[in-house]
Order: sequence, then structure tokens, then C-alpha cells
Amino acid sequence: MWKGETVSVILPTYNEKDSIQACIKQFEATGYVDEIVVVNNNAAPGTSDEVAPTSAREVHESRQGYGAAIRRGFEEVTGHYIVVCEPDGTFDAHDVVKLFAYARDFDLVLGSRTVKEFIWQGANMGQFLKWGNYAVAKMMEMLFDTVSLSDVGCTMRLVKRPALELMQPLFTINDNYFGPEMMLLACVLDIPMVQIPVNYQARIGESSVTGNKWKALKLGLRMIRMILSYKLRTDGLRRKSRLKRRSSTPVSMDTPTAT
Repeated sequence: MWKGETVSVILPTYNEKDSIQACIKQFEATGYVDEIVVVNNNAAPGTSDEVAPTSAREVHESRQGYGAAIRRGFEEVTGHYIVVCEPDGTFDAHDVVKLFAYARDFDLVLGSRTVKEFIWQGANMGQFLKWGNYAVAKMMEMLFDTVSLSDVGCTMRLVKRPALELMQPLFTINDNYFGPEMMLLACVLDIPMVQIPVNYQARIGESSVTGNKWKALKLGLRMIRMILSYKLRTDGLRRKSRLKRRSSTPVSMDTPTAT
């Protein structure tokens, strides 16, 4: 619990059998977490055995994809503060205190893995991934005239329940670029958000996406396409809204007379 409000944590798992128990225990050790939900997204055999001895509740999501797992987690959790984190050893559970500190003023608090001082030795954040994430984040920042963004792919974040309830009916992505969709929806819906640096450590095991540069590049291009699609759609809706307001403006029947 944080400042009298309940805290839930969502841990999506696919290939984190060797790290998930340690991650759960780390969140338990913070003393702030009321509920941990593990979303088993067709995970590696033995994952459930690792979760069973902990306080976490495991649910199964048959639809494949990071987004599908997170969306299922959002349906399951009950807390006011909802933390999302990948249980692969790359994030430090104690960084939730940083997220809570900013949650006083913002409804969506995003982590960033691109700040040099917070990137640990062995972390999978080489120049290609670091500057790729930074560039796409800056593209989003510029197109939507939003807050300073430095990482479009960080999967550690906190959202307050009222903000989640605004976004939830609009989620469409089940794949690995679900995180950027949350950011875009926050831009479109004017949800107060901020991005802050979090610790980024060496992963336990190999990522199915960022461990391969070609897969990471393909994912980045899909993110860019989604950002541009949102921009075109929102600009179109705003133009239609302006035209509708103009057409509904009453026309004065008073005619000026010549003097």
C-alpha cells in the first residue's frame, strides 16, 4: 500500500522461468505491494512451479503476445496503483518508490532505460537499441507536443486506475508494441504523464525480441507506423470536430444598416 491506496503488480511471463521467482520476492520485499498477478502467456514449462511457492496469483492467457498478457493483467488486478514490469531480471523492484513519488502529480509514470548512469554492465542496451528507442520516443514527443520522452520501449511503468479505465476500452494491440500504444493514448486523452530513469540490468536468459537486431528493427518500424497512424487519425478527428463546431455556430440575423 502507498499513501493509503492499494498497489497491484502485473508480471507477464513467457520465457522467464529462471528469473520470475526472484522478481516476485523482490516486489514482496518492498513492503508496498498488496497484490501480484503473474500472467502466464504460454510460458516455458516449469514456470508455474516457480510461481507456486510465492504470494503471486497466476492466471493464464492463451492469446500470444506481450500486449495480450498485459491487457489480461489489467482485467485481473484490483489496486489503485498498477505497476507493470517484466520479470526477466532487467528491472529493480525497489524502483517502484520512484514511480510512486511521481504518481502524486501524474497518472501515468513511465520508466526510461536510456539514461547512461542507470544502465548496468551487461544490460542489453547497446547503441542500436538505445538511440533507436530514443529517436522514436522523440518522434512521438514532437508529433504530439507532449512531455519529454526518452524511451519508447521501457516496460516498467505505473498507471492509476482512473487513467487505466479511460484507456482500457481503446486498447487494440496484443503484440510487443502495446507499451507505445499506452503512451499514445495518454497523449490523445490528455492523461498527465512523465518519464523517469529506472535501473536497467542484465537480463536472465535471452529476449525473444531485443536479442535479435533484425527483430528489434522490425518492431521499431511497426511502432513508427502506429505513431504516424495515431497522428493522422487524431488530426482528422480534430479537423472534423472544428468543422462541426463551425457549422453549428448560430448565424446572426441582424443586418447592418447604412448610415
